[in-house]
Amino acid sequence: MDRLVNTVRPYAWGSLTALPELLGQRPTGEPQAELWMGAHPGAPSRADRGEGPCRLDELIAADPEGELGAASVARFGPSLPFLFKVLAAGIPLSIQAHPTVDQARAGFAAENALGIPLDAPERNYRDTNHKPEMVCALGEFEGLCGFRRPAEAARLLSGLAVPGLAPVIDRLSAAGGESEALRGALTAALALDEETVRRTVEVLALTDPDGEYAPYARVAKDFPDDRGVIAGMLLNHLRLQAGEALYLGAGVPHAYLSGVCVELQANSDNVLRAGLTPKHIDVPELLKVVVFEAGAPEPLRPAPVEGTPGEELYPVPIDEFRLSRFTLDGVEREIDGRTPQILLCTEGAARLTAADGTVLGLARGQSAFLPATGAPTRLSGTGTLFRSTVTV
Repeated sequence: MDRLVNTVRPYAWGSLTALPELLGQRPTGEPQAELWMGAHPGAPSRADRGEGPCRLDELIAADPEGELGAASVARFGPSLPFLFKVLAAGIPLSIQAHPTVDQARAGFAAENALGIPLDAPERNYRDTNHKPEMVCALGEFEGLCGFRRPAEAARLLSGLAVPGLAPVIDRLSAAGGESEALRGALTAALALDEETVRRTVEVLALTDPDGEYAPYARVAKDFPDDRGVIAGMLLNHLRLQAGEALYLGAGVPHAYLSGVCVELQANSDNVLRAGLTPKHIDVPELLKVVVFEAGAPEPLRPAPVEGTPGEELYPVPIDEFRLSRFTLDGVEREIDGRTPQILLCTEGAARLTAADGTVLGLARGQSAFLPATGAPTRLSGTGTLFRSTVTV
């Protein structure tokens, strides 16, 4: 078992206080957005096995089967398949979507051929992987996810009575089916003139603070000059309560607005943005990636895991990551050790005991990497422990 030393990413949308509070640290006065736990080369966790801190990606690369297990390497390759995070949004994140594996590979190769550096701000594809993801709320968590039905989006936009929104509204009503209507509306929204954006923001500020426009009015306060305010109105508004989760596959447009969650995703940092950000927006590439299908997202709730008392699993349709939660109540439990896993304590304190008797304590905000030794690990303590691993 390795206690992890993790990197906090200071993105501008991050909360000033949520991650310091979780980690038991003093706020720095700067936004702290994401705590990364894993082996992504952009910000790998570090572990100390007696020779000083080492990057987790380098430890895995030196002995993939010893760290990940033969089954995981055979199924997913010689790297940790998932990236685990705590995400703390003080203001909205960008509206974004993520590519499929084939799209990521093609985009990565094309940008390499153009000589775009991996850390260049105009880079869309920083690796060759897809990025399905799941978020699980640690408190009330608010976001936008998936397209509204075209008629519903048209009604919402028409209610603002802003003449300049007509190109978007007209496309939502155009012939050609739902997919073409949504594609046309998003394209039109991202091409609106500055005066229409300004007028829309002014009208949103006058709407009922408890009504259906309220989430978009709050977004507009943070991004008053951004076309993403209108693009966001094409998406469903969603509010998760603590313990509820949401799964997002490739191509689903989304934006997280506020709150703290754990996030588990494939090991990728590929993002195509549509607004609510000063970062690079590549509309033609975005339109290749987005899946233009309407539908309201359904929050996921965990179900007990047969054979593992105290474990509750959040079901997802892929095998590269598996998220479950333990509510520790002082009773010792045992977890399987055949797959690589990261354990994160979000409340209380946990005690991990390896098969050889080694003990590791985790306080709130601390995490551990468990290599795939094949031997079980015993859990005890009181509080909440999230478990991220794979299905093989």
